[in-house]
Amino acid sequence: MNRDPAAWIRLGRALREARERQSLSQDEVAAKAGVSPRSVQEAESGKMPKSRMPYTLAPIAKSLGWPVGAVDSVLDGGEPPGGWRDVQVQIDDDTIAGILTNAIVRATDNATAAEIRRATQLAMDDLRRHGFLSETNRVQPNEMNGNT
Repeated sequence: MNRDPAAWIRLGRALREARERQSLSQDEVAAKAGVSPRSVQEAESGKMPKSRMPYTLAPIAKSLGWPVGAVDSVLDGGEPPGGWRDVQVQIDDDTIAGILTNAIVRATDNATAAEIRRATQLAMDDLRRHGFLSETNRVQPNEMNGNT
């Protein structure tokens, strides 16, 4: 168990901020988590436990939408879930392709149009493979021919 008092203060603050972002009271979180309101108060207080990790932390975190392991991650210095870093930006494929194409044009002097298109396509494929773009967000060949 983490024995750093500052880590527990950070965790308590993160739990409170997550609850407040969802406009929930401590009683509502306690009911969702199946713990006492006092347990929620103690978790948010940031006070380091005397001997062991409180068993109520996991259900409290889960009731706030935190994934498994988030409490330990925050105690180890990680960012709490639910902040701006967890928000996925929704940009359509054409906008991303345009940004990539412009970057390639600016960065290269002698690339042909075909080379620029190929580099853009490779980057788009990598973004899809890593889950940043949907697999099929483009017109399919059958749709172009009227065969759906």
